[in-house]
Amino acid sequence: MKEITVISGKGGTGKTSITASFAVLAHNHVMADCDVDAANLHILLLPEIKAKHNFWGMPKVEIDAEKCSGCGICEDLCRYGAIKDGSVNKMECEGCQVCYHACPEKAIRLVETHAGEYYISETRFGPFVHARLGIAQENSGKLVAEVRRQARDLAQREGRELIITDGPPGIGCPVISSLGGTDLAVVVVEPTISSIHDLDRVLKLTEHFNVKTAVCINKWDLNLRNSSIIEEACRNMNVPVIGKIGYDITFMAAVMKRKPVIQMMSSAVEDIVSLWHNVEGVLNS
Repeated sequence: MKEITVISGKGGTGKTSITASFAVLAHNHVMADCDVDAANLHILLLPEIKAKHNFWGMPKVEIDAEKCSGCGICEDLCRYGAIKDGSVNKMECEGCQVCYHACPEKAIRLVETHAGEYYISETRFGPFVHARLGIAQENSGKLVAEVRRQARDLAQREGRELIITDGPPGIGCPVISSLGGTDLAVVVVEPTISSIHDLDRVLKLTEHFNVKTAVCINKWDLNLRNSSIIEEACRNMNVPVIGKIGYDITFMAAVMKRKPVIQMMSSAVEDIVSLWHNVEGVLNS
């Protein structure tokens, strides 16, 4: 079993549209959406949910009024201003547990927090594991790890040979959680200054974790100079550019129709098919 994780240094590069197209082209695979902070792969895959499970984040604290002596130590120690007059604002509490360990009366207890849900679904392209993080909830890295674990278990049970993961953008905890143990990271970049800047950061991240990496330039023909800069930067870091997808407004039309762009009449279809063949080549090299 192998895993491809599609990531990007910034949002809006077309990462999810490309991942959905991979779902159409691949065989005997499981899909996973690890962009749990802003999950949207389900929009294109139209999943039928078969199982729903609660996700419990890091515990928050509650104060037992009967045990509390009103000493105020917890309020003084709380860096987030979550405790006031003997009560806890759970929206402000970060679950650091300083107050829990410092309370001389042992009046503070830990309470599990329902932080979201994850789903096992079926789509017309195969099994799909995805999630929804609750409003103002954190610990998305932990939820990413759970989604990946469920996808791997599902692939093992059903004898699937490949996991295709839509990873989060950026370089933070959710990205690190989505990269651990993956066989290939495909970084989608666009020829803009901000995307080039963030590409440099994400390539340094994959290099740090020793993850095999390849780059795809989406909308490459919008700025030929910047596309050349991306290719040169990748050569300097020994990262192959395995795909270049031309700009096509059909990408947006496909989202409106809730379909992967590869199922549309688009000039980008040939580019995406070529990218997929190159991904398979790098993955199996």
